[in-house]
Amino acid sequence: MADGDDQQSLSQSIKGRLQEGVQNSVFRDKGLLDPDAVIDEDRIVGRDEQLDDIITYLRPALQGNRPPNMLLYGPSGTGKSLIINAVCQQVLELANSQGDRFGVIKINCQTIKSHDRAVYRLVKNAAEEAGVDVGVSESGISTDQKLDRFYEILSNKFDSVIIILDEVDLLVGRQRDPNDEPAYSKLLYQLSRASQLGRIEGHVSVAALTNDPRFMEDLDGRAESSFNPQDVVFPDYDANQLQSILERRRDAYQDDVLEDGIIPLSAAFAAQDHGDARKAIDLFRKAGEIADRGGEDTVREEHVRDAQKEAERDRTLTQMQGLSTQKKLSLYATAIVPVYSQRNLNAVPSTVAYRVYQYLTDLLDADEKSRDSYLRYMNEAETYNFVTSEKRGRGYGSGVHKEYTFVDDPEVVAETLQADVRLKDAEHDEDLVKSVVNAQIDDFFEEN
Repeated sequence: MADGDDQQSLSQSIKGRLQEGVQNSVFRDKGLLDPDAVIDEDRIVGRDEQLDDIITYLRPALQGNRPPNMLLYGPSGTGKSLIINAVCQQVLELANSQGDRFGVIKINCQTIKSHDRAVYRLVKNAAEEAGVDVGVSESGISTDQKLDRFYEILSNKFDSVIIILDEVDLLVGRQRDPNDEPAYSKLLYQLSRASQLGRIEGHVSVAALTNDPRFMEDLDGRAESSFNPQDVVFPDYDANQLQSILERRRDAYQDDVLEDGIIPLSAAFAAQDHGDARKAIDLFRKAGEIADRGGEDTVREEHVRDAQKEAERDRTLTQMQGLSTQKKLSLYATAIVPVYSQRNLNAVPSTVAYRVYQYLTDLLDADEKSRDSYLRYMNEAETYNFVTSEKRGRGYGSGVHKEYTFVDDPEVVAETLQADVRLKDAEHDEDLVKSVVNAQIDDFFEEN
């Protein structure tokens, strides 16, 4: 009996804590802070020209005509998916209200590895949109059979369809030779030619979304000719536009929980990162999640800064996967120089960083590589966008040295690298490491 009472007590405790978390959350409608949510027109900011273009291109679908193919390109987080999805949703509602069978078939190509998988995903999504069975298996049959089933669903269930291929440039397929046609080229050719070849009864248009402004250059000549899209260009958002985007999603939060400065700070961080609205919205949401985790009833600037650090740490950790211990050690030695420096040091002289690297290899009983190897490792770090570098002269006859500036907060980079098993040992000698770093910095400035 006691065990049953304990179990019931635990269940009530869990239930109570869950309900308390929901009731005391700073969020009112967290779904508004999902970057992929289809939002109302009045929440769209800074994309009037692109919105007008896509409305113009899709209007023929409501007049019984075929819309043109479209190529939407621009950096990540600049509103490509947001705009095309918002307009398609309105076209869908208007078409349905006037009895037209309009369909929107979407796939994201980022995780699709081959032309065959892409075709199956199209069949599956078309079947879901039409409310019918897929009718083909994922494996064991040819791509042509899957394509036939896709065309069959479109012909039987829709008068007009727009196919959205998000991140289309990532659908390269299994290219055995550099000259092989990428999978997206073959798919675009097949989809854009289907109506002309009589494979589909009805109108089919393709909207391809990409971050690559040179996407069309890699298309096969036949695919380029048959696709022949209308271009819609999406530039970076600036800080003011990002701020307006977040202001229009303020109601995702409860009244009076946002401190002044939260929205401008979130927008400023995202503006530094190529004007990515997706990252601005993620940051704005994560700040609230951090406040919720702490049981706080106000979202403050420190929550935004913590959210930014979390995002940088996640990005850094992802980029660091696969780096060798020596490369991590070189990057760590460079990162702790500005972190531990008693001077206001933004750029890290390679001479100082290499001496710190030498000390760390001795401390950890690791192999010590040459200065040329260290510089080679840091060149690779630059290609990963961890750092930027600049050459500096030491004065007449003294040669030059490199100076490294971290793209993200060097403290975040150092903390992330400390999670590596071997680098953790350095934490136990932190005061000694700090003194070594500052001694090397002082020596460098005395010499120069």
